[in-house]
This record gives sequence, C-alpha cells and structure tokens, in this order.
Amino acid sequence: LRVLQDRLGTPVDVEFASDGTDLYLLQCRPQSYGGLDAPPAIPRAVPDDRVVFTANRYVSNGRADAITHVVYVDPEEYAKLGTLEELRDVGRAVGRLNKVLPKRQFILMGPGRWGSRGDIRLGVSVGYADISNTAVLVEIARKRGNYAPDLSFGTHFFQDLVEAGIRYLPLYPDDPGNRFDEDFFRKASNLLPGLLPDFKHLADVVRVIDVPATREGLHLRVLMNGESEEAIGVLCEGECVESDILPPTPVIAADASGTPPPTGGQEGHWEWRLALAERIADQVGEVHAGVEGMWVYGSTKNATAGSDSDLDLLVHFRGSDEERTRLLDWLDGWGRALTEANFLRTGRRVEPLLDVSVITDDDLASGRGVAAKVSAVTDAARPLRVGRR
Repeated sequence: LRVLQDRLGTPVDVEFASDGTDLYLLQCRPQSYGGLDAPPAIPRAVPDDRVVFTANRYVSNGRADAITHVVYVDPEEYAKLGTLEELRDVGRAVGRLNKVLPKRQFILMGPGRWGSRGDIRLGVSVGYADISNTAVLVEIARKRGNYAPDLSFGTHFFQDLVEAGIRYLPLYPDDPGNRFDEDFFRKASNLLPGLLPDFKHLADVVRVIDVPATREGLHLRVLMNGESEEAIGVLCEGECVESDILPPTPVIAADASGTPPPTGGQEGHWEWRLALAERIADQVGEVHAGVEGMWVYGSTKNATAGSDSDLDLLVHFRGSDEERTRLLDWLDGWGRALTEANFLRTGRRVEPLLDVSVITDDDLASGRGVAAKVSAVTDAARPLRVGRR
C-alpha cells in the first residue's frame, strides 16, 4: 500500500474480500484527482429551471465549465433495443460523436456501466478512444421497479480518466432529494440525425443536445464536491458565479479611454475580450463601408480564454480592395492597442492579440475554412451587432 500511495501521489481507497483462508485485494484507486482539485462550492438557491441534475452519492471533487453539448443515451430507450447490433451501434455512434463534438465541452450520460464488455445491455459498449474527449462521464442508475442497476464507477477506464482529467459522476435520479430535468433531455432538439446521418435510426436512444441553442445562450456547468457528497449540473450565463444565488452576468463598464476594466481571474479574460469584440463591431460600421457581419469564435466565445489567448474575429466583407485595405489597417491598429492593454493588465504579451479572418460571400456559400463556423452545427461562431452609419 505504501508503494501504491507513493506512485499515485495520493492516499488510496482499498477494497478487500476474503474466502475464509486468503485475503484478496479487489481494487484500489486514488481518493481524488490531486491536490489542485479543491471541492467547489455548491450553489443553494438556484432557480429550478437552471438545474439539470443533482447527485448525492459517491461524488468526488471536480468541475467542468462552459459545457456546450450533452450526449444523452436514454436508459429506457436503450433497454428497448432488440438486437445486439443495435446495442453495438449505440457505442459506435458515441465514438463518432467523440470525434466531432468540441473537446472537453461536452459530457456523456448513459445507463449503467460505460465500457461494458460482457452483457452490453448493462451499459454502452465503448472503448476509451470512444470517450476520450468528453469532460464528464456520467453513469445513470434509473430504478426498474425496486431495482437499480449496478454501476461501474468508471473502473473500465479509471486510470485513463485520471490521467486525462476527465471527471466521473454516478447519478441516481430516483433517490430522494435528487433533481433530474427529464424534459431537458427528452424534449430538446436532437442534433444526432444532422451530425451522423448513418445513425439517425438511433435518434430515440442517443440524443445530442446543443445547450446554448436549447436554453437561450446558457451553458452547462458541473460542480462536484466530494466532501459534502453533492454534485449539480446547472445552467449558467458563461461562467457561473459560485454563490448561494446565481446573479446575472455583470455588465463590464468602459473607462474614460473606452477600454473595459479587468474583472480579475480567468473569467475576466474572456469577458474583457468579448466586451472589446462587441465595441469593435459597434464602431466598424461607423468607420468602414462593406462590412456585412462580424462574429467571435474560439476561446472568447466559449468563455475559456486565458491571459495568453487571442481574440478570434470573423468579418464578412463586400467592399472594394481599397476599402478592405483601410479596414485591415484599422483592425491592425486595434490589435496593437489590445496587445499593449493585455500586457499592462496581465503581464503577458500576445502578438497579435486580435486574430481577424475576412470572409466573402463565396466563402459563406461554400462553407470554406473558418467561414464554416458561421453556420456550424456544433461550436458555431457568436454573431456581433455591427453598428451602421
């Protein structure tokens, strides 16, 4: 046990069994993902329409922020599948979704034992490569009469999950005191047929939910507190404020120079960049002709930008070559100014901080390159309001 603890760098939770003569070590695992994962505060007075699920059993410390998509394998519909091939198709569909959805911005939720190799009716038959990009792996134990199925507690992939920083959460929706928004999972628009036409026959079983599109721009945040044995999946405006009541996202006021002040922490970086993108879009039409639309994408749009992140902008332009040159010079000036402003507020120099891609009507029509972000099914760019003369 000392060797195990030294190698894992953390105390281990050990299970033993005995047949009366010999003692067997069944399994051991770290009690947490490491010292960096302090238990997050669980908000209390959250409006009912913001809570997607709660959990109160076998919870470890962890969190997942700015989740944009949920892959939900409906336990009841999965149990209705009649053939082994249909059950395996569910695993194949999940593997394909793992490749097309934005990494660490989606969670996987399904019945019983993820990674089941024997009786795959107990859970979705997948390998680690089929789940490697998820932020959280959730196993759901829905009661069937008085019986709740056993969960694997992530044991099929445990070491891989730990090394990749993927969170694991067991969910018992039928336990007293737990909340589970059935309508959110069953009534939201399902992206599966559009993303994977080959698997549209599984649309009743596998549901792919675009959280911001379903809930008016909100994102999902999963908070897991192992000390209090509580977890919550809560809908937030970008980054939730961890307090007993979730207030609206604060408005960032500009100072006399026209630059929004820093708000501190990781949240301040993406908020500052988004406020600047909105200011640029509001001013560009006053100064330059030919700008038809602007969008922000990447880490700023996804509320994950840090002090070293750039600000990604798409500009739809229809003007002349001379007007395009003037526009790019104007945006270059903005970029240089923002590089210095970011350096002064964070001590980090990002050159260029403003990363601008100019797209044309043809680019939009063909969906070439970054223009595909405008109408993407997943991780679409966020439109900005362009000011006009």
